[in-house]
Parts: sequence; C-alpha cells; structure tokens
Amino acid sequence: MTKQSETSAESAKPNLFMSAEELRSYADKIDTARASKAFGGMKDAEDARKKLMDKLSRPMTITEEMRVSFRTQVRQAAEEGKTELMVLQFPVELCTDTGRAINNSEPDWPETLTGVPRQLFELWQQNMKPAGYRLTAMIVEWPNGMPGDVGLFISWGEIRPH
Repeated sequence: MTKQSETSAESAKPNLFMSAEELRSYADKIDTARASKAFGGMKDAEDARKKLMDKLSRPMTITEEMRVSFRTQVRQAAEEGKTELMVLQFPVELCTDTGRAINNSEPDWPETLTGVPRQLFELWQQNMKPAGYRLTAMIVEWPNGMPGDVGLFISWGEIRPH
C-alpha cells in the first residue's frame, strides 16, 4: 500500500463503523419505528374491533344463502370427524357483563348476550336445540390476560361423562 492509500483507508475507517452513541441513536430510531408500526397495527385492530362491534350489536337478516352455508359447514365438519363448530366469535363487550358469566360457566350466561350473539342463541333455541344440537360459549381470546373474545360453539357429538 502506498502512503496515500493508507491515509485514505485510515480516514475511511471511522465511516465504516458507528460510534457507540451513533449505534444507540440508530437502535432508538429502529425501536421508535417498530413501536410506531405496532401502534398503527394496534389502532387498525381496534378500528376493526369497533366496526365488528357495531355490526354485531344490531340484529341481522338471516338469508337462505346463510342457512345453506351454515348447513354445509356443519356437514363438512362432521365429515372431518369433528363434533363441534365455532359458529361465531365476538368481543366480550357484546355481553352485558363483559363475559363474566361465560367465563364462570354460569347457567344463565345466555341472558347476558346482546345483538347478533343473542339472535344466534334464539335461533339455536328455536331450531337446533329441539333437533339435539348443543350450544356452548367460552372465552377464546385473552389479550393481556383479560377476556377478549367469546366463541359460540354448536356441537352434535355424544355427551361423555368426565
């Protein structure tokens, strides 16, 4: 190496590596960007949850197409050897007690349902219960250790003693 190229190489060295302070600053910027992205994702999720709550808080019109789709899903689940099917997942806020009765397996949990979940319960009670189907509810999502979403399950399998 010539004297001039050695000088060029040495003057380039500080540019090849970050100082500890520059690295910390860079890492902080990356963390801030990640947090901002996560916050944006959380905001999107919260907006979607609010939209779902709004949709499910009002009764819906059950169409023949929906009935056919439901029967097809139940039949397909049975063909796969399953004995239950989650038919609805919804935020605990659609329960008058935010899911407490469901979480504690209280027998009057259906009384806490509102909106579409209540409508689904009534449809089951009128049409499916007499045919031998069962309806159960359980908390299926636990964000930060707190009840988040409820799942309503239709089952048709044999009841086995525990």
